[in-house]
Order: sequence, then C-alpha cells, then structure tokens
Amino acid sequence: MNQGVPTFNVVIERDEEGWLVASVPELPGCHTQARTQDELLQRIKEAIQLHIEVHGAPEKLSEFIGVQRVEVPA
Repeated sequence: MNQGVPTFNVVIERDEEGWLVASVPELPGCHTQARTQDELLQRIKEAIQLHIEVHGAPEKLSEFIGVQRVEVPA
C-alpha cells in the first residue's frame, strides 16, 4: 500500500448469468462487471478513478470489518 494513495473496499459477486460484478461501498453508484477477475479489477480501478474525478474523493474511508452471510427464512 502506498502512503497517500487511498485504498477502497471492493465487493465482488457473481450474478445469475455468470458475470463478476464489483461495487465500492464507499462510492455510491461505483460498480462494473466483467467475465474474469483480472478484467474486473482493472475495470473497477478505472471506475473508481472516474468516480473520484466527477464526485471528488470521500472525506473518510470506512474500515473493513468482514463479510457475513445471513440466512433468513422466507
């Protein structure tokens, strides 16, 4: 990690059609999709850069704690 370079949490999921989908919780509306993880990571970096150019960098980044899957009966 470079000092002074922001680091963002990226959530990666696979949709029902097999696409990988990445989103950035700290940047609402910042997301992309791709078929491979390498392509996805390149695209999300570009999406983050564009989001910051348009909306500015967030003042404070959240601390990543973890991910938990929760089952809820229907």
